[in-house]
Amino acid sequence: MNKVINYISYQSFPAETANSLQTISNIKYLKKNDYEVRLFFPLREKNSSDDIKTIQNYYYLNQKITVEGMKHPYPFGKIKYFNKLLFHISHYLWAKSTARKFNDSKYKNDFFLTRSDWILFFLAKKNYKIIFECHQYSKVRKYVFNKVGSKNNVKIIFLNEFIKKEFNEVHTENILLPSAVDLEIFSASKGDMKISKKISFIGNLLRFGKERSLDTVINAFSSPELQDYQLNIVGGPDSEVMKIKKQLLENNISNIKVTGRLNRKEIVQELLSASVGLLINSPDKHSKYFTSPLKYFEYLAASLCVVAVDFPSHRVLPNQENIFYFENNEDSLIKAVKEACNSDFKEIDLEEISLDNRAKKIIELFKSF
Repeated sequence: MNKVINYISYQSFPAETANSLQTISNIKYLKKNDYEVRLFFPLREKNSSDDIKTIQNYYYLNQKITVEGMKHPYPFGKIKYFNKLLFHISHYLWAKSTARKFNDSKYKNDFFLTRSDWILFFLAKKNYKIIFECHQYSKVRKYVFNKVGSKNNVKIIFLNEFIKKEFNEVHTENILLPSAVDLEIFSASKGDMKISKKISFIGNLLRFGKERSLDTVINAFSSPELQDYQLNIVGGPDSEVMKIKKQLLENNISNIKVTGRLNRKEIVQELLSASVGLLINSPDKHSKYFTSPLKYFEYLAASLCVVAVDFPSHRVLPNQENIFYFENNEDSLIKAVKEACNSDFKEIDLEEISLDNRAKKIIELFKSF
């Protein structure tokens, strides 16, 4: 059986996005399961690089993989205006051009894995065996699914049941497979003793360019009820970090610390010293229904109880016994934080939510072609 997987992404590398981290993590564990993995992506950002050492150092990746950056002579990423329109045009043109590379017969027995709508569209037409990871709904994606849905060379991974329902009938073989965690980076780290009443939030402070409802969090932790609780906010961009620091200084709030971005090893240390992880998001449809946050699985790997805003997407995450929900208001958040800090973490089977287990399920899907 052929054991070559071509992973084609429209995400550029290296990058701090959850998309890029999930891609590299998937590759790491597909590689650990004895598959040759090649990563193809566009060189569309100033810091884009297909130098393997750069990729390995950025993501703490020990495995050697084949990396090929593809030319991207299109406007997205180069022009500040009309971003959404330029993204779709550039994505389509890049995918069409990239798909031509795989006309060579040497790829005909390979497997393909992607989150790119247009890579799926063009490679499915060539009858290549391809798995598509579906992390959200869009009209473009629905169009592509309708075009390739009857083909037996296509299989789909949905992050959760809400995403799948958005597409009504899905005619190709599919599975539900949420995000997962790299247990190696936690087992290789030695954490300090957990600090009682220390709560950590890890993640980008903006989502799709919009704020993540941090005002509710800051107001709750600055209230008298949570004065002896410590909140650490870890993430960027720097502009948001400076904005929050200014807000904390002006209001003399001392129990909230904003550290900015940390590397992967520093994030693990931060979580291992905390007692609770915070899961918040902006109240848009994507956040409410389509997310399977990587940070949630990292919180569990660090044995953290989780305080989460009560969204349907959070209600279908595995291991609900360690989640304390709150409505998106200060009083509800304060109550959930106190309950979580006063509760013991309920032990779970971490292997079930491991990236190694996730990779094995992807491989089983490939084997079913």
